[in-house]
Amino acid sequence: MRNLFIMVCLFASFGLQAQTIKGRVMEETADGEEPLAGANVYWVGTSKGAVTDGNGEFKLKWEKVGKLVISFIGYRSDTIQVKSTDKFVTCTLQSGELLDEVNVQARKQSTVMTTNRPLIEQLITGEELCKAACCNLGESFETNASVDVSYADAVTGAKQIQLLGLTGKYVQMMTENMPNFRGLASLYGLTYIPGPWMSAISVSKGTGSVINGYESMAGQISVDYKKPRDPELFSANVFTSSEGMYEFNSNFSIRFNDKWSTMFLLHGDWMEEPHDGNKDGFLDMPEKTQYNVMNRWAYKDDSWFLQFGGKFIDETREGGQTSHGGHAEPNPTYGLYKIGIDTRRYEGFLKLGYLMPQYENTSMALLLNYTDHTQDSYYGKKIYNAGQKSFFANYIYQSIFGNNPGQMYSAGISFTYDKYDEDFRDQLVVADGLEGVDATFKREERVPGAFFQYTGEFLDERFVVMAGLRYDYHNIFGSIWTPRAHIMYKPDEFTNIKATFGRGLRTANILAENSYLLASAANFYVEGKLLAKNPHLLDELKMEDSWNFGANVNRKFTLFGRTLNVNLDYYHTKFNDQVVVDNETTFDQVNFYNLEGKSYSNCYQAEVKYELIPRLEATVAYRYNDVKTTIKGELRRTPFTSRYKGMVNLSYFTNLKKWQFDFTTQFNGSGRLPEQGGIADEFRVAPRFDAFQIMNAQVTKYFRLWSVYAGCENIGDFTQKNPIVNAHDPWSSTFDSSKVWGPLHGRKFYIGLRFALDRKG
Repeated sequence: MRNLFIMVCLFASFGLQAQTIKGRVMEETADGEEPLAGANVYWVGTSKGAVTDGNGEFKLKWEKVGKLVISFIGYRSDTIQVKSTDKFVTCTLQSGELLDEVNVQARKQSTVMTTNRPLIEQLITGEELCKAACCNLGESFETNASVDVSYADAVTGAKQIQLLGLTGKYVQMMTENMPNFRGLASLYGLTYIPGPWMSAISVSKGTGSVINGYESMAGQISVDYKKPRDPELFSANVFTSSEGMYEFNSNFSIRFNDKWSTMFLLHGDWMEEPHDGNKDGFLDMPEKTQYNVMNRWAYKDDSWFLQFGGKFIDETREGGQTSHGGHAEPNPTYGLYKIGIDTRRYEGFLKLGYLMPQYENTSMALLLNYTDHTQDSYYGKKIYNAGQKSFFANYIYQSIFGNNPGQMYSAGISFTYDKYDEDFRDQLVVADGLEGVDATFKREERVPGAFFQYTGEFLDERFVVMAGLRYDYHNIFGSIWTPRAHIMYKPDEFTNIKATFGRGLRTANILAENSYLLASAANFYVEGKLLAKNPHLLDELKMEDSWNFGANVNRKFTLFGRTLNVNLDYYHTKFNDQVVVDNETTFDQVNFYNLEGKSYSNCYQAEVKYELIPRLEATVAYRYNDVKTTIKGELRRTPFTSRYKGMVNLSYFTNLKKWQFDFTTQFNGSGRLPEQGGIADEFRVAPRFDAFQIMNAQVTKYFRLWSVYAGCENIGDFTQKNPIVNAHDPWSSTFDSSKVWGPLHGRKFYIGLRFALDRKG
C-alpha cells in the first residue's frame, strides 16, 4: 500500500503545466442539433487528438497551431480556430454529403468505447437501445456482446445478468453513479427500469472507480435516465406482443425558466394471459402487473447544480401450476402449486454539485439515495416476507494539483446503511427433527468510508494513470481496504491500450439473492446445517473478496474509406473468499458455505465493427469463458455458464433514415449442469446442456415525430425441454425449477409505436 502512494506521488511530480481545451461536437439534423459521439478531433498537422464521448464531448491540451479539425466519416469536416484562453468550444457538423445530388446520411456510433479516460467502459446510447424491443433494462443487452441476461428459474420470471462469466451479484448496479438494486432488488431489479426511460447505459468491466464504493467485483453497470433539461418535451411508447404483454411508457418535462425544470416518467405493463407452451402444467412465465412512476427536478446556474426526485414501483407476479390444461393434477391435500410475489419499492435521491468560481477546475458534489423495498412472497407452502431499507451518501471533492488540469485528484467520504428484516415459514419442512419452521432473520450493516483517487496525464495526454484507495469500516466485518488502478496509453489517435487491476468485496445476502430457489423442494443449509433451525449460522459466512486484472486494446483502421473498429480484452478474477451456492451435492439441499480452495474466472473477448456498405453496420463478437469453483473439495466448471458466446448484429437504414432493419444472432456454447447427488435416475438431468442459437429481428419505420417498430424474438422457436424437474408432482422432494439454461418461451412477435416531440427554442 505504501508503494502505491509513493508511485502516485512520483507521477504527480512529473506533471507538466498545460491548458486544457474542452468542447462538444454536434450534428445538424432536421429536428435540430444532437450530440455526435465518436467524432475525431485533432490539431492541424499533428496526431494529437481525441474522440468524442456519448455526449459529444472531448478534452485535449492546447497546442500552438491553434486550429482543430473535426471529422467523422460521411460528415462534412470542419476546422475551427481555438485560442489558449478558450475553455469550451463547440462545432456542428452537417449530417451528410452531397454526392451526385443524392443526400447520403451517415451512421452515428450507437455503442461507444470510452477513449478519453482509463476506465474500460462502453457506452450504450439511446440509438442502440432502439435496435430491439427493450422493454426494460433486462432486455437492453440483446445486441451487446459483453453482457448476458438469462432466467434464474422456470416459474418466477427472475432474471440475472452475467459479466466476465460471473453472475450479476458480482456486478455493481447503479443509477446515475449511485449504487442501486442490491439485496432484495437483485433478482427483479432488471425489470424496474423501463427501456424508454433510459438515455444511455454505461458498462464498465473490472473493478471500476473507488469513488463508487468497494462492491464492484466483475464490473459496473450504470443507467442514465432522461433528464428534465433534455430537448425532448414529450414522448410516449406503446407495445404489445403475441404472448399477451401490453406496455405503456410516457415522459414529459416542464421548463419553468432558465434554471428550474422537472420531468414526469410513467410506466405500466401487464402480462395477464397464461402460457404453457411445453404443456407441463406450469406457466412458462408468471402473470405480471407493474406500475412505475418517477418525478425528478433540476436546478442549474453558473455555479450550482441540483437534482432530486422520487420513484415508486408496485409489482405483482403470479405463477405456478395452471388449471388451464396440462398433465399436472391438483394435489388432494395441498391443491395446485402456486407462487406469488408482491413488491413495493420507494426511492428518493438527491445530487448537489457546486463549481467553485474562485478556484479553477475545483468542484464538490453530494449524492444521496434512499430506498424502502418490501417483498411478500409465497412458493407453494413456503412463505418469504422481507423488507430492506437502504441509504447511500457520498461526498466528493475534486480539484487539481497546482495549476495543472492534467494532474487531478478526487477525495471524499461515504456512508452506506442496509437494514434487512426477513421472515421465512414453511409448513412442509420435515428435517432435523422439525415439522414446519418459522424463522426470522434481521441484520443491519453500517459502513462509513473515505477515498482518494489520483488521475494524471503524461506524454501529451497519451499516457493516463488513475490510482485510488478507499478505506471502509464495516460494523460486522471490520476494516476494508480497497486499492484500484487503471492505466491508459494512446500511441496514436487510432489506438487505445488499457489495463486495470483492483480489489472488490461484498456481503452475501443468501436469502434475498437466492429466493428464486425457494420455488423448489430443496431446503436451505449453511455449512451443512438447516438454516431455519440455526439462523446464527449466517454470521459464519465471510465477506466475499476478489481481485480482478484486465487488459483492453481498441484499434481503429481505415478500410475502403470506412472505419474498422477492433476491440480485444482479457480479464482474470480470482476469489480469496466466496460464499459457494451448492445445490448439487445433495439433491434436496441448497448448501451455502465458505470457499475452501480455488475459484476464478478467465474471460477472453474479441469484437469487430465495420460498415460493410454505406449505412449497413456489422458487429461480430466472440467470447470464451473459463470459470471454475471448488465445490466440496473438487474444482469444477461453474454450472449454467456457457463455454463461449458468439454474436452477429447487422443494422441497416435506408437513405434519409426512413426505414431501419436490425438482425441479431446469438451463438451460446454448451456448459455444465449441476449434479443431483442421491436423486433417482428418472429425475436426474443431463450433466451438460448443448450449444444453441437465438435469432432476433426488428424493422422500424420512421416518420417526422413518431416511428413504428415490429419484430420477432427467438425466430427459430428454440426452448429448453422440460425445464422443471418432476413438474407433475411439485409437492415431492424431487421438484426443482432451478435447472434453467435456455429460453423458456418460444417465438414471440411484437409491435410498438414511439412518439417524441422536442421543445422549440
